[in-house]
Amino acid sequence: MAETCDRAALYAALDGFMDALLARDPGRVRWAEGARTTENNVALQIGDGIWGTATGRGDYDLRFADPVNRQVGLFTTLAETDQESAVTFRLAIDPTGAISEVETLIVRQSDEALRFENPKFERKPILEAIVPEGERMSRERLRAVADGYFNTLEQNDGQLFTRFHPECNRVENGVQTTNNPDFLLPIAGLPCEEQFRLGWYRYDDRLRARRFPLFDVERGLVMAYGFIDHCGRLAEYTLTNGEHVDSMIRRPHTFYLAELFRIEDGAIRQIEANFMTVPYHMPSPWGGR
Repeated sequence: MAETCDRAALYAALDGFMDALLARDPGRVRWAEGARTTENNVALQIGDGIWGTATGRGDYDLRFADPVNRQVGLFTTLAETDQESAVTFRLAIDPTGAISEVETLIVRQSDEALRFENPKFERKPILEAIVPEGERMSRERLRAVADGYFNTLEQNDGQLFTRFHPECNRVENGVQTTNNPDFLLPIAGLPCEEQFRLGWYRYDDRLRARRFPLFDVERGLVMAYGFIDHCGRLAEYTLTNGEHVDSMIRRPHTFYLAELFRIEDGAIRQIEANFMTVPYHMPSPWGGR
């Protein structure tokens, strides 16, 4: 690869990285000088962490690419002996074709207090569909819609700062958390917009260190990262329908998240998210406000 870095080249770099990871051999990767890697928001030496424990990979392969920013992303699953976990990778490729950044988020359910039971890692054609050229949005507008989702989630009080498609759904850690009355939260039975209009997520105090490193404009996708901070001070609150509810989280707590948004006709159509608990108010090695 020279100055340009098309989708095929980015996917080839991703495949080479995954082959090396499953072989537990970082020496098979062409690393850029000073390459940076993190796992679950902690900077690691190349070859540490999942490189020493991965034993296999599931069939789920949701990939996307940004030739302009030279970034490629992947939602998949990895096995570590007897446990399969949802995982998100973000790779940055330098002008020579070497990997300069690897950001890994792996959701090890055995380490989490909030467990997502019976995850299903299935293809979602809407996340792979190509947007007709005349209907594609600019990177700036894609970012604004995705950032509006975070603004809506932060201190959620029923106000909307983005638009939701009527068929919007959200999958978190492999489990659909909208239009799914079987999920452990009662709010999960509602569609995306209705959840936020109720103000259910009022206990999400801050959504900080937001980053938008990857835009797959051809497919209307935005990859975002950030943290949800819960101060734990809110005991109870009132939904916009007048119902009184108790806050779910009564202690200082933080989620580190990777989210992929499919935006269609200026509205959020599908969300794919992985997140896990980190120390309260933990900063990001990658920066962000």
